[in-house]
Amino acid sequence: MSVRPLIDQVSPEPIVDQIARDLQRQGYSIQPNAITGTLAESLWSEVSQLSDDWFHQAGIGRARDYQLNRFNRTDSLCWIDGTTAPCQQWLQYTEILRVSLNQRCFLGLFSFESHYARYLPGQYYKRHLDAFQGEANRVVSTVLYLNPGWQPDDGGELVIYESATDTVGTRVTPAFGTLVCFMSEAFPHEVLKAKRTRYSIAGWYRLNQSSTDRVDPPR
Repeated sequence: MSVRPLIDQVSPEPIVDQIARDLQRQGYSIQPNAITGTLAESLWSEVSQLSDDWFHQAGIGRARDYQLNRFNRTDSLCWIDGTTAPCQQWLQYTEILRVSLNQRCFLGLFSFESHYARYLPGQYYKRHLDAFQGEANRVVSTVLYLNPGWQPDDGGELVIYESATDTVGTRVTPAFGTLVCFMSEAFPHEVLKAKRTRYSIAGWYRLNQSSTDRVDPPR
């Protein structure tokens, strides 16, 4: 299957100026209907048909610091490696966005990693930051929502807090095609419980912190 024509139809270029302005002005950007049509439908079809064997319990931390913690989060995930056509198309989209954000915001974004996230009814992810302690490698976080027909009373909102003392936050409905971007180290956030299964793609643009004796990111 050729992936290039689909990317031409859903290039992030029409919204990248707004995302860049939002990141510079307030540190986060919420773009409803950012990705619709064939790409969004292909991603939704893929993730909604994955069996339980493809998902594993999400944890906290990375490499030697990784640990399961069902108190903080109960979702499951499936890493995206680009081996399927929808995932190739998604990674092409995020690469165009990476280059565009670097040109407009001078962020030095080097690489991107992402995974499908699945929240079954009642599951959650408590308030947290995306950047790992002692490491400034995650710069911009992204979330793409893949939930057709999501209703306000289905719950499952992402809540973005503007500071450690903010107790209200900005709520984002996980509606189909909505793309959220925010500075990883600046915004605590959480995922509230939903009444139905909730799908998304969580991703992070990273700096290059590799060295002669250390590969980043470790996998």
